[in-house]
Amino acid sequence: MSGDHKHEEGFIPNYLLKELAEKGNENAEKTLAVTKEIEEKRAEVKKNLTERSIMEINGRSPKRLVYDSENTGEFQRKLVRQEGGPNSTDDIVNITYDYCGKTLEYFKQKLNRNSIDGAGMDVISNVHFRKNYNNAIWVGDQLALGDGAGRIFINLGRSIDVVAHEITHGVTQFLNELEYERQSGALNEHFSDVIGTAVQQFVKGQTADTADWLIGDEIVGPNFPGKALRSMKAPGTAYDGDRQVAHFDNFDPNLPLSDDNGGVHYYSGIPNKAFYLTAVKIGTDKAAFLWYTAWHNRKIIHPYATFKEALRAILESAETLVHRGELPQETVSVVKNAFEEVGVVSAPVPV
Repeated sequence: MSGDHKHEEGFIPNYLLKELAEKGNENAEKTLAVTKEIEEKRAEVKKNLTERSIMEINGRSPKRLVYDSENTGEFQRKLVRQEGGPNSTDDIVNITYDYCGKTLEYFKQKLNRNSIDGAGMDVISNVHFRKNYNNAIWVGDQLALGDGAGRIFINLGRSIDVVAHEITHGVTQFLNELEYERQSGALNEHFSDVIGTAVQQFVKGQTADTADWLIGDEIVGPNFPGKALRSMKAPGTAYDGDRQVAHFDNFDPNLPLSDDNGGVHYYSGIPNKAFYLTAVKIGTDKAAFLWYTAWHNRKIIHPYATFKEALRAILESAETLVHRGELPQETVSVVKNAFEEVGVVSAPVPV
């Protein structure tokens, strides 16, 4: 295994922070500097999670807890708002609290999921994490949101797709632990983009046709060289130097893990575009429900799953859901065409 070289990242990819740091951006450099520390925290949290019994809390209603890190790197430093509590005087606290609530509402209403772990886990957020921190991260049982430094990135808690994207990394952690490297890592990032964009469209009252399909457009500041971090509709067009690709022909299996963990953000553009093409035909919520259902297929979507395997799981779920009358009749061919357009073709399933 190549575990030593890979590390999970935050909403803003490390390669982009590195490019900014090389151009002399001090805050990007500072954000990168704490990667190892965050990694250690993640490992410790995951160990504790496996030791607790999920059965203890099954079926309860999740609570939202928002802490203020007060520009330190401390988690759960000062509780500033909790479920049902009064508004804070800090609008970032209130926005984050509301966005966590909207994400939970989407999970419940559209995916029939009870919180992050499916069993009513509380949603803990830490706002004002570190000083001028240009990122948002999921650390196994909670979110931490930086304020950005104001020029290239602005406050990350103000964006619904950032909050929903990071919370969805938690869902993946409980569903199938997709390893954060190469194709499985790209699928991990992709699934967070899928649910993040679906929640954003839900909150903004958009449809697949009216949405802009941009990821991170609300957190880029005045000096950012583009309009967003990613475009699901047209991968590679979000900013000057955007490295995302939209077709499997551009996938490099030999990319070193030191480069974006083998391309987890570059190559998530491939399934992202397939999702966009599917959503435009059957609707974003239906497409998100299909993907979410497929992600439960742990036999096919195992920790090192490939794009082809993901497609196979999505097609199997599509057939089941169409049969149950939960998805439109044409869903299977819509999915096949969408993936074909990005160069991913499913092998015939052995009889």
